[in-house]
Amino acid sequence: MDCPLCSSTRDRIIWQDEFCRVIGVDDADYPGFCRVIWKAHVAEMTDLRHADQAHLLDVVLATESALRALMQPAKINLASFGNMVPHLHWHVIPRFTDDRHFPEPVWGREQRPGQPHAAPNAATLASTITSELLARNAD
Repeated sequence: MDCPLCSSTRDRIIWQDEFCRVIGVDDADYPGFCRVIWKAHVAEMTDLRHADQAHLLDVVLATESALRALMQPAKINLASFGNMVPHLHWHVIPRFTDDRHFPEPVWGREQRPGQPHAAPNAATLASTITSELLARNAD
């Protein structure tokens, strides 16, 4: 099997545990863009046990919360497609009203040149994701 999400060694890993990893996507137009990737090769959320589904969603939501806290975007886009790469992963994308595509999806029609925004430092983002996960699990 030749899956780029299984075999990727070039990922910029922000955070990980034994089940999944959060990677930074290098896209100058969308700073803070992350992917949350389930480590085992499965295609759909329903391929996971209920506890694993809950864990993956906790990591997705902790990543969203961390990016909101650190970047104050107008919106966060969450997407799980897998049409091109059928390996379970979620896109977590901070959006700003002055980015290239807003209010269109990042894969939609360009609306303007877009303004730069600063991405959070990887270590700060990792620590904030960890804090968010601890807070989620304390509830």
